[in-house]
Amino acid sequence: MNGKLDKAIAVLAASGGNDLIQTLQSRGAFKLHDGVLTLRLPFYAPAWFNSLQAKTQVKLAALGITLHCTSQVATLQSNIANPIAGIKNVLVVASGKGGVGKSTVSVNLALALAAKGAKVGILDADIYGPSMPLMLGQSDARPESHDGKTMLPIKAHGVVANSIGFLVDKNDATVWRGPMASKALAQILRETQWGELDYLVVDMPPGTGDIQLTMAQQVPVTSALIVTTPQNVALADATKGINMFAKVNVPVVGLVENMSMHVCSQCGHEEAIFDQGGGVKLADAHNSECLAQLPLHRQYREDTDAGTPTVTKSVDSPLSQAYLELAEKVAIKLYVDCPLGVQTIPIVSVN
Repeated sequence: MNGKLDKAIAVLAASGGNDLIQTLQSRGAFKLHDGVLTLRLPFYAPAWFNSLQAKTQVKLAALGITLHCTSQVATLQSNIANPIAGIKNVLVVASGKGGVGKSTVSVNLALALAAKGAKVGILDADIYGPSMPLMLGQSDARPESHDGKTMLPIKAHGVVANSIGFLVDKNDATVWRGPMASKALAQILRETQWGELDYLVVDMPPGTGDIQLTMAQQVPVTSALIVTTPQNVALADATKGINMFAKVNVPVVGLVENMSMHVCSQCGHEEAIFDQGGGVKLADAHNSECLAQLPLHRQYREDTDAGTPTVTKSVDSPLSQAYLELAEKVAIKLYVDCPLGVQTIPIVSVN
């Protein structure tokens, strides 16, 4: 039996990425019984699995094996042992500087993870300039409380979210010193009834100050995703962000090069307004990976301004597909890079 399983694993490794298949095998994700090889996939990646199945179907059939998949998101180890009830993994999206489209990346990535099948929440950690209420089309929403102590998150587009922007008037300025802002963030995070979430995506403010330290020291962060644009001024600040996470023992899952290429909405002409390849070079310099190069396109801006982020619209459009592909890459790389935690949740079949 083991010999047949080993042959099947070899077939999969040749087509689905050797490192990933080996990691799945070492963590007991495969089970062969009566000619059915079940892959207990610890993340949602239907496109990856469908491609793997298509590439290996003939060779597995020659071994008398069919491939089946069930999915549950694994709980991965975080930088500190201070769990948040119901939340398996916390992914912070950071940039080091403002103006690189980090909030747009955060909301579309969160929605893409949810579109793949995961249960996802969004925490808007930008106390001074919250964007999520507008981007989710919930500017006038206010969290409810059933016990006077905790609050229910706002529901929008299949995810749950909370933000200081839901708690103060949208036209008010949050004039708080750092410690007060950090305390407010901690309260929003800990006093929200998030429910059962596979991922909490945190839209971080720019910089490397109090909010970032609060997240690193008080929140069990699984990993960080760095967003940059290709030009040198953004890369310099993104480098500081990477170094900050290294100092607080938060792994970086990878980089996103946003506004990589401007695409003319009229003729389709592409132009590298902010230079080319900076995100790739930065990732290489830090032994990381550039997981996506996203275009500078007016549709992204129009959609978030309207409260209907691009991923909530046509999933077949290239602009949506870019985020759906990023979501699977992030989910897979988180699993490969991070050791397993201890929580488990019942498996749900996805095909």
